[in-house]
Amino acid sequence: MYPGTFDPVTVGHLDVIKRAASLFNHVYVVIMENKYKTVTFSAQERLEMIEKIIEPYDNVTALIGEGLTVEYAKKIDASVLIRGIRAVMDYEYELQQATANMTLDPAIETVFLLTKPEYSFMSSSAVKEIALNHGDISAFIPIEVLNMVKSKYKI
Repeated sequence: MYPGTFDPVTVGHLDVIKRAASLFNHVYVVIMENKYKTVTFSAQERLEMIEKIIEPYDNVTALIGEGLTVEYAKKIDASVLIRGIRAVMDYEYELQQATANMTLDPAIETVFLLTKPEYSFMSSSAVKEIALNHGDISAFIPIEVLNMVKSKYKI
């Protein structure tokens, strides 16, 4: 299970999805609802974006989840959580999350996939900042969903 906010989904996310799909029999990309996070795209819009970019992958399914990540993983019978790491700052945060998840359910493993260097600076937040200032986001967003994102930001 690859959980995240995906607001919006980026080419960095797509890279992790592709790589996870080659490592595992099946991958669930799960948009985890977090009432404490402010999002630009609705969960349904994010699901639509992810469904478009995963069309080429027969072993990838997109879902919307809520609650604790490990509890949702158990609900869909996932035994591995996939997390992408860009930098040391990500690692510290992800290590805390993985440790908490391991405490909640030791049967669920966390696997970290290092981001390719060309995506190491990329985040949904950075993409949103560029879009809000009417910058060119075409290098950051998968082509399949670029128009959806541009439309939202009126660029």
